[in-house]
Parts: sequence; C-alpha cells; structure tokens
Amino acid sequence: MKQRSCIRRMSTLYKAILLFLFTIVLCVAVTGSAAEPRIVAVGDVHGDLDSFVQILRRAGLVDLKQGWSGRDAILVQTGDFTDRGPKVRAVMDFLMSLQKEAPRQKGRVIVLMGNHEAMNIFGDLGSVTADDFASFADGKSEARQKSAYKAYSELPAPDVRQSEAEWMKSHPAGFVEYRDAMGPAGKYGKWLRTLPAVAKVGDSIFLHGGINPALSTWSLDKINEGIATEIKAFDAYKSYMMDQKIALPFFTLQELIRAAGSVEDKKPLEGFLNIGGWLSIHPDGPLWFRGYAQWSDTEGLNSIQQLTTAFKVSRFVVGHTPQIGRIVKRFDGQVVLIDTGMLSSYFKGGQASALQIGNGSVTAIYANGKAEPHDVR
Repeated sequence: MKQRSCIRRMSTLYKAILLFLFTIVLCVAVTGSAAEPRIVAVGDVHGDLDSFVQILRRAGLVDLKQGWSGRDAILVQTGDFTDRGPKVRAVMDFLMSLQKEAPRQKGRVIVLMGNHEAMNIFGDLGSVTADDFASFADGKSEARQKSAYKAYSELPAPDVRQSEAEWMKSHPAGFVEYRDAMGPAGKYGKWLRTLPAVAKVGDSIFLHGGINPALSTWSLDKINEGIATEIKAFDAYKSYMMDQKIALPFFTLQELIRAAGSVEDKKPLEGFLNIGGWLSIHPDGPLWFRGYAQWSDTEGLNSIQQLTTAFKVSRFVVGHTPQIGRIVKRFDGQVVLIDTGMLSSYFKGGQASALQIGNGSVTAIYANGKAEPHDVR
C-alpha cells in the first residue's frame, strides 16, 4: 500500500511538472522569447523634445519622469534629431541619458546618424535655429564673440570679408560655443561621432535615408566605416587648415571650403575639396538617399527585392522623406517610411509616431491618435 501511494504521489508530481513546462512553452509562444524583444523605431525628431517624449510614453518606453521604462525593448532613432526645432540640445541630452539607462533593464537604445547630424559635424549650419545657438550661450559669450571676431579679422583676407556688424549678426551669442560642442573634443561632437549610419536589428535594417542598390555588395560594417572614416578625414583636414592659420575652430563648412580654395598649394587639401562626392554628403549616400520614397511601385519593387535578398532581411525602415502625419509601408512592406513630420510647427499636418515590430507584426503608434497601436497603412 505504501508503495502504491508513493507511486501515485510521484505520478501526480510528474503531471504537475509537465503542466508547468507546457505553460512555459505556451507563454513563450504567445509573448515571444527573450532573444526577440520588442523593437520601437522613431523617425526625425528635429528638436521637438515634447512630442518625442510623448510618443515614447505612448509606446511604453519612458515614464512620467522621462526615465527608461521599456524593460528589454529596443528603441531605434533613425537620425535627424538636430536642427529646425527649439530643443535640440535637450533632445541630445535625453537620448544620451536613455542610452545609459536602458541597459539597466536589459533594453537598448540605438541612435543613428542622419544627414542633419553630419551637417552639424561638418559645419553646414543653415538649419540651426536661434534657439539652438542660444541654448549654448552663457555669461561669457559676448567676450568669446569679440575674441572670435578679432581672430577672424587677423586671418589672411579671404575673398569675402564680413564687417564686424555683419559678422556679429551671423555669429550670435552661443555660436562659438555651439561649434565647439559639436567638434571632435566637444560633449556632443564626441557622441555624434560614435553614431552608426545603419543598424540591423532582427530581420530589419534601420537607417536615415536608404541604401542605394549600387551599394548592395557592401556590408553594413563597410557602410558605417565609410561614413566614420570621412568624418575623421574632415576633422584632420580642418585641423591642418587651423595649423596653417587659414581657418578657425568655429568656421562653417562654406568658410572652410573657401579657405581651402584660397591656398596656392592645394594638393594637401584635394580630398577635402572633393567633399561633395563623399558618401556622407552625396545625394545617393545612405544619409541622403530618397529612392525608397520616390521610386515608382514597379521600379522600387525590383530594387528592394534585390536589397532585401543581398542583406538577408525582411524590410528597411527609414526616415528622411516626410510622410506627413502617417507611417507608410511600400513594396509589400519591404520598406517602411517613418518620418511623419514630428515637428508640426515646421511640417504642417505632421505628428509624432513610432513603428513597433514584435510578435510577428509591424504596427504604428501615433501620439495624436489612438493610444494603442494599429496597422501600418
């Protein structure tokens, strides 16, 4: 009797263990494994901190104190968080803080370089706002302005020389500090120079503009290394021009090009003078390419199939070309365009959005619509 009772207890225990294991397998099947966390991608922010925070809250990635609450989720920001908007510095601080916080919950924040980040590194400042410059000003800015103008006026005369009044107008308080902060030794410049241009997460490739079919034989590492190498070369050329006393640290890209063109011996600067053909600046480069948004349906389907096959992914997720107000998928979902004009003061009708990938589905979340995700159109 005792033996039978023992056997019955063991049988009951065995059944309980099997039920427990079945429950675990069922949960994994429903929720996804730990190796496949939820992915949330957000496109062009352009200094709109408030809308950016709002959409991340809707997506369940940050709490009311703007701290990471997304657990093991992966956030991918596809570049162009600088320029046009009023709170660029605050957006950069926010992204940098999330990158530090997310890993504590086994999450990850991937920030990619867009064409506007590259423009700021190179000194193409046409889209930097007065608010951006002002956010870097302090009590010593006026003295720095005067010192910078003095250094400018003492350089060998370029083809165009601004008067002091003109120079002060085009170099407002905070301008010199902004250029310094974006330089290779600056707080934000150091960080910007670590950002990749393209990232593969799961079965998706994320980047700002797009990969031109002409680069389909390149690896993602080669693309990232190409951009990084050009930025290092730019810093080296600028340093050389400063050593030669023909340029100053706060010079814009246009001023650097004029300075390089003014020297008799242009051989050391030939590479720089051909900057328009660089991968990081060329219209067909990964930061600038707009083919995914502009191709016809027939032309694009063939090209995208070539790219998805070459890179062994299901889709490309890109920003750069605004799809005002709504995330758009193209070419049977092999391309998803996620720049929805978040900075609505600049893009009329735009709104913040996020793309969510997980559990076998691709859905959109909108800040000014339903709180829950719904299918991408």
